[in-house]
Amino acid sequence: MKYMSICVDTLYVQTYIQTQAPALTRFPMSASSPQVLYTPAQRARRDATAWTLVQGILAPVQFLIFGISLYLVINSLQTGEHIDWALASVVIKTVVLYAIMVTGAIWEKVVFGQYLFAPAFYWEDVVSMGVMVLHTAYVWAWWQGAWSANDLLWLALAAYGSYAINAAQYIRKLRMARLQKQPSSTSMRDTGAQAST
Repeated sequence: MKYMSICVDTLYVQTYIQTQAPALTRFPMSASSPQVLYTPAQRARRDATAWTLVQGILAPVQFLIFGISLYLVINSLQTGEHIDWALASVVIKTVVLYAIMVTGAIWEKVVFGQYLFAPAFYWEDVVSMGVMVLHTAYVWAWWQGAWSANDLLWLALAAYGSYAINAAQYIRKLRMARLQKQPSSTSMRDTGAQAST
């Protein structure tokens, strides 16, 4: 009787595993599968829209302005020279930031169907909001004229620190997109080359 009970239990377990196997294969563990930034349809929309080119132009332009402005800000804090240039450079940087944020939201709408916080770039957009707040606070304080030049420059440095973090996020996502675009056959060749996006 005990032997029969064991056989019945074993048969039940085997039947259960067989019936659940298709469901388990449909829902693989997320830890074993890397995040996919673009579906094939999203990648096609990204490659077809002109807003991708706009982002590709504005991003390096903004980074160049950032580098020049950062030098002016730090130099002004250290030496007290060219303060007006440093203050004005942050305003120019903020204008370009607004341009890339607006066009980036349009790009995100075209590619992902929503203007902000698409799952693929959710945390990048969250940090971008903080970057916008700090840059906007600087422009408001600069326009009001209530802050000293030294305080404005320190606020600019805080805004630039948040921008650097955000830029690092997007560079990481760009690298992920390049790696995911590589054909699987390249994994068999140790070339180290990356396909462009």
